[in-house]
Amino acid sequence: MSNFLELSKSRRSVRTFDKNRLDDSVINELKQFADSITNPYGVPVRFVFLDKDENDLSSPVLSGEKTYVSAVVKKTEHAEEAYGYAFEALLMHAHEMGLGTVWIGGTMPREKFEEATGLAANDLMPCMSPLGKPADKMSIKETLMRKGVKADSRKKFEELFFEEDFNTPLTEAKAESLGLKDALECLRVAPSAVNKQPWRVIINGNEAHFYERHDKGFTTPDYDLQKIDVGIGMYHFEKELAASGKTATLEVKDPGIKAPSDVDYVATYRW
Repeated sequence: MSNFLELSKSRRSVRTFDKNRLDDSVINELKQFADSITNPYGVPVRFVFLDKDENDLSSPVLSGEKTYVSAVVKKTEHAEEAYGYAFEALLMHAHEMGLGTVWIGGTMPREKFEEATGLAANDLMPCMSPLGKPADKMSIKETLMRKGVKADSRKKFEELFFEEDFNTPLTEAKAESLGLKDALECLRVAPSAVNKQPWRVIINGNEAHFYERHDKGFTTPDYDLQKIDVGIGMYHFEKELAASGKTATLEVKDPGIKAPSDVDYVATYRW
């Protein structure tokens, strides 16, 4: 098992923190890493680190946090996929540093976070995350939230991944024979809004076609939260694919495979 697959499996959403501020050296390391993040779409994503008390910020689903990071992207083509990919790169690095994070898209005073972040014209700030050391024990509120969204469960491999078309589920054994099991497993365990796992992937030879399965209530006038989730999953897949020695390139070219009515094509990886 690669280091990144281990990290992906060990990560969980953290909502209860130890009430201690992070050292400046930790924040500086995160900022330096944030400056190095790119995404396959070449869409710039900007990160802003916010002190809770200085900016009078909070979230009703969090406790004990002292620092947040928000991410900003211009409203443009492929903004959501790039946003999910880049922000997840930062949050996985934070996890590797021993920090707790959680994607927050709705349960926050959005106007206050947007003001503190300093949005310019045409800027979008779909999400933020707290940053800090996890508390020794989850709050009752967090425990109930995790049960409500079934945070520790994931869809079966064959429900998410397919071979050549949507009628042929891809088995773990076949994925293993193709050298793709770990990359797809990294994708399977990735975080998503309310744990819906909206990504669907068709494997065809040396190509992985990514699709988004839509659920109601995740689209705003400015962005699609589930497309951000697909971007998160793309980061996990590509990162583990690279760990296995494969160099992947991304293109947006619909292969014309017949998809269910609630499923849309997003992008294709080729290696």
